[in-house]
Amino acid sequence: MRLALLGCGTVGSEVVRLLHEQAADLTARIGAPLEIAGIAVRRLGRDRGDLPVDPTLFTTDALGLIKRDDVDVVVEVVGGIEPARGWLVEALRAGKSVVTANKALLAEDGAALHDAAAEGGGDLYYEASVAGAIPLLRPLRESLHGDRINRVTGIVNGTTNFILSAMDATGAGFAEALEEATELGYAEADPTADVEGFDAAAKAAILASLAFHTRVGAADVHREGITEVTAADVASAKAMGCTIKLLCIAARGADAAGRETVSVRVHPAMIPLGHPLASVGDAFNAVFVEAEAAGPLMFYGRGAGGAPTASAVLGDVVAVSRNRLAGVRSPSESAYADLPVRPMGEALTRYHISLDVADRPGVLAAVAGVFARHDVSIATVRQGPAGGGAAGRGEDADLVIVTHVAPDAALAATVGELRGLDIVRSVASVLRVEGGL
Repeated sequence: MRLALLGCGTVGSEVVRLLHEQAADLTARIGAPLEIAGIAVRRLGRDRGDLPVDPTLFTTDALGLIKRDDVDVVVEVVGGIEPARGWLVEALRAGKSVVTANKALLAEDGAALHDAAAEGGGDLYYEASVAGAIPLLRPLRESLHGDRINRVTGIVNGTTNFILSAMDATGAGFAEALEEATELGYAEADPTADVEGFDAAAKAAILASLAFHTRVGAADVHREGITEVTAADVASAKAMGCTIKLLCIAARGADAAGRETVSVRVHPAMIPLGHPLASVGDAFNAVFVEAEAAGPLMFYGRGAGGAPTASAVLGDVVAVSRNRLAGVRSPSESAYADLPVRPMGEALTRYHISLDVADRPGVLAAVAGVFARHDVSIATVRQGPAGGGAAGRGEDADLVIVTHVAPDAALAATVGELRGLDIVRSVASVLRVEGGL
């Protein structure tokens, strides 16, 4: 089986290394040896150390490499939307099998890739696009096809999980924790895609598409990052027996008209310490799947890094290579349900709201009246002097309110009205609460 490798950076180099080190085992598992037909890179002269590969295999002509008749499988680890989309569509239409780790492209225009695969008759595998080495997508795509999945909740970005875990452990603010993540190599020089939730949103779209047999794109995912999470938020979560995680949440449910829909969102949220995801620390990933027959399932492991991602890539290479030798292809895309995506305003969630209010009689009643007007029920209230000091030393007080479940639009409207009250000095923070607290 002849492979065209597109990209030879951190992941691509590990793919080459593992192909070399595990050549005999891979041959035995597939039934034929794997050979690299060529490696497309941006710069030919780059020093790649002692990479075990013939230097003559490198080329800057990715499209020319893909079009070669002796290429059976195209492995793409370049990333980005273009030119990767054009390359992979070309390969799939030509009947070649494709293995990709490109979460951004799959979330942006996975439909084009699936359509091209159906047209050409090749396989499209992308296990490495979500949660690195964790075997997750194939269980959703194949093992659980006999079941009904109702909800997928996950920590799918290692950088943000490291930052939030550091804030929880040390009491540091966001900026300090991000600096530590950067120094340790967990955060990119430009961490925007991670800390603003773009990376997690792309993965959420892929998970929702597989879990609910519906095409979900990045534009369908409500996205919020962690840049506004403060040390005070983390401390407040601890006081409630919770921790804060950036969650991707994909859920099946009925809308106001009773139609079955899906809701897909990414945002920071408080979860109780007893939740399976609460103990996931450092840069690890974990995904919690709730299925009707199978019940709760947990997938946990390293979600990023060259070797873990290359492991997932090679797992897909073995699968598609065996299919080609047997003259079969994997099950095609399952999007028969075609469920509408529910807007964020209709998603059912809970809020933790921290208010700085005037410390005088009648304030709590006035605040409670705002919640009542928006049909939002209050679960708990905690009141104390501003800044946690001794009572009677100031004119302000801290008011922390946790709601019962309500539509997000009603909760957001409640916060909006609270901001306009004279008795509310400021809305210090707003965080969603998940996980049955």
